[in-house]
Amino acid sequence: MDSDGTQDARGTHASPVPRPAGPPEVPAMPPRPPRAPGMPPLPDGSAFLTWLRAPRPDAAPGVWRFGHRPRPAEEPEEIPTRQLLSGALIAFLVGWLIWSLLQNGYLGTWWWVPFDLIVPDAWRGGDSDLGETGTFVVYQGYELLVALGIMVGAARLGRWGEVWRRFVTPRFRRPETQETRTTPEDDPAQWNELRAAGAADAAERLTADARTGLMRDVDHARIVRAWQGVRTGRHSLATFTGAVLKDGAAACLHPSGERDLPARLARHDLVTGQVRLGTTVDDARNPYAYRGTGLALGPDLLGTSLVAVGPAGSGKTGTVVRPLAESLCLHALAGRAAVVVVGAAGAGLGPADAYDVVVRIGNQDSEYDLDLYGGSTDPDEAAAVLAEALVGDLADPHPGSDSRRSTTVLAQLLGPFRAVHGRFPSVPELRQLLDGAPGPFAALRQGLQEAGQESLLRELDARERQMGQPGDVGGVLGDRVALLDRPAFAGFFDTSGQSRPFTLKALDHPVRVRIDLPQRGHADASKMLARLVLAQFTASVAVREDRSLFACLLLDDATGVVTPEAVRGIQRLRSGNAGVVLTLRTLDDVARPLRGPLLGATGCRMALSGLTPWDGQDFAEVWGKEWTEARDVTDRQIIAETPAGKAVHMLRRVITGKAPTARAVTVRQVERERWSASELAHGVPAGHAVLSLTDVKGEHAPPLLVDLRG
Repeated sequence: MDSDGTQDARGTHASPVPRPAGPPEVPAMPPRPPRAPGMPPLPDGSAFLTWLRAPRPDAAPGVWRFGHRPRPAEEPEEIPTRQLLSGALIAFLVGWLIWSLLQNGYLGTWWWVPFDLIVPDAWRGGDSDLGETGTFVVYQGYELLVALGIMVGAARLGRWGEVWRRFVTPRFRRPETQETRTTPEDDPAQWNELRAAGAADAAERLTADARTGLMRDVDHARIVRAWQGVRTGRHSLATFTGAVLKDGAAACLHPSGERDLPARLARHDLVTGQVRLGTTVDDARNPYAYRGTGLALGPDLLGTSLVAVGPAGSGKTGTVVRPLAESLCLHALAGRAAVVVVGAAGAGLGPADAYDVVVRIGNQDSEYDLDLYGGSTDPDEAAAVLAEALVGDLADPHPGSDSRRSTTVLAQLLGPFRAVHGRFPSVPELRQLLDGAPGPFAALRQGLQEAGQESLLRELDARERQMGQPGDVGGVLGDRVALLDRPAFAGFFDTSGQSRPFTLKALDHPVRVRIDLPQRGHADASKMLARLVLAQFTASVAVREDRSLFACLLLDDATGVVTPEAVRGIQRLRSGNAGVVLTLRTLDDVARPLRGPLLGATGCRMALSGLTPWDGQDFAEVWGKEWTEARDVTDRQIIAETPAGKAVHMLRRVITGKAPTARAVTVRQVERERWSASELAHGVPAGHAVLSLTDVKGEHAPPLLVDLRG
């Protein structure tokens, strides 16, 4: 049931994850952080069982399903408080007045007619069969029925029931709890699927571990994932049962041996796969079904990719990227996902202990290196990815353009070099070849002649003829490679096998990767490396054999990364069960022709507070318009015709200070923008964002105003 997690389908070993010396002990769950999901295991496991049995009803995309209480799709009409209370009081006074008039005979005695028709004559009078006491009870009982009838009528007219529900009931309502009643047939802690498949012993072991506090949310998700592998035929039932009987809740561990992250800052629910980002604001611009609900994301939404735009300090890293990275790392520990997080060194993307591989480019103490060629052995494939990284931002920023000329130039050098040396060139060697240094060219030519590689020799000759010609892109490529040929990167991008290069071909396995880019003093190199990682990611996920594993790339700053080829790659990710998360300070960091295609290629779009009106216009266009009800109110002055009317109007003007008016209301349907550019720029409070969602099934959620601090 175990796998290395860093070996790709072709057998290449990419940066192995260190394994523990022996079976890991069952550690206690760390103390619950302030916003953790509330399930540290107690000695009896009651907290875990309560979490596991909590209701998670089906909901619209983006709704935090843990303990969710569905709301109606349309907002019920609510009577204003002042009108409701005044109506209830007036109805009570009217009922009291009617009863008083009946009691005092001002309305006659007609209300005694039913009594005379129904009650026998023998029950009336002091000498009746019932006696004086019985007669009194009969008469008083009838009066009580009449009084109750008047009270019921007054209550219906005055909406006393609504007053009771709105103002009285909440004062006596007990705090809501997550208590649920489950039967053994639908209790998830009983593992009934395992029992039905004949693995009753394994189910009993897991149930016992859950009750004794040895199981946690990651264990449950990991074992469920392993069981899915048994159902799909990837693993045998005997292997699964043996692992569970041997290790219990610690069975089928991640290759790192970890069962949880060192710390959690966000709220996670691994049953639904969601991480909570905030709370949907109770605002009229939000659909009623979303108001006041938790806002959460999961692989079903990230599979359509996410782009978040907001200025520095708006919370992109702390409230969006960090929680998503944390969630995907938990999914990786459960065997569900592979995650690559890219950002500047010290950007706050989580501790190093939360990752299996940490690549610190430019830091000589980094244990891992980055493979410049993405682990590919095909010169054409490696050339295409490298060309996108080097000069993808210089290509014509039109969705139909490409960088084929740069790819051809690199392929003319990578193919011959690999044929002679059995590897791709290092950064200094590639720079020399692109600059046309005579020594490396002569040595490469001699090696090809000795090996009899005539076709590759023709490629080299073609490259040599093109050097120095007008329009040759070799010089531009050489200048870009020179950005990586710096002393700070001397120990990186090694191709001789002396380092531990990480390749994104390892995304076939649940690996957790963090890549720190050298922002200080190497901004251009960082942008180029970010394009390289994105290009390698889109190329690698397209050829994965096991697409049941969700793959996600989180790019904390995508400035200079969005290119025509990158947009095309993002469009293809959904079919490969993969997605990317891109953050931008402004859409001006993306070429104008690519802004619309980028927003169209991503299913989830987030506009944070502080957006400029120009960025808001792009979001307003992609979110479109909707039909809404517009009310036009017109006040018209009332002119009195009679002396009495004029006197009343004069008195009203003296009291109110305003002339008497009549109000006319016109209601019509109009088409308006869901969120205008001005509202996005000036109407989103600090710490908030407007977010639209689309899941992999195609279900949509309109733009929602979300409090990222809730």
